[in-house]
Amino acid sequence: MWNRDGAVEREPTKGSQIVQPVSSALPVEERRVAAWVGKSVIFKGTLVSSEDTTINGRVEGTIEVRNQGLILGPDADIRADIVAKTVTIHGTVFGNVRASARVDIRATGRVEGDLFSPRIVIADGAVVCGRVDTLPEQSDAAKRRAQLAIV
Repeated sequence: MWNRDGAVEREPTKGSQIVQPVSSALPVEERRVAAWVGKSVIFKGTLVSSEDTTINGRVEGTIEVRNQGLILGPDADIRADIVAKTVTIHGTVFGNVRASARVDIRATGRVEGDLFSPRIVIADGAVVCGRVDTLPEQSDAAKRRAQLAIV
């Protein structure tokens, strides 16, 4: 059979598979992640994802990636509270960060808000202005007792 270019298309033989090439239109970094917000994007509201997410743009509101990883790129400007399993910060965050597994603030990262995670890594050169809490998640009753003890 002939196609528009004049080349001959071969019929697949029994047991062979036709493999379509992967589009290389996107940079490699963008193709590796499941959800991606580019640096020219401004998002206002609640961003919820059930897959690993990378953000390089601006987000205002809240970010919930509860059981997945969140990467904030060097161009990220986040003005939101964050909840995720793991959070890696290369950019700027104004808000509280709560991770069930780990928070990793890289040398270019800046956080102005409280950090809550059992494991927190802060690289040399990173900036953190806020409270750091590495205690495991407390029950509501334990939180009330702790608040009453403080008062």
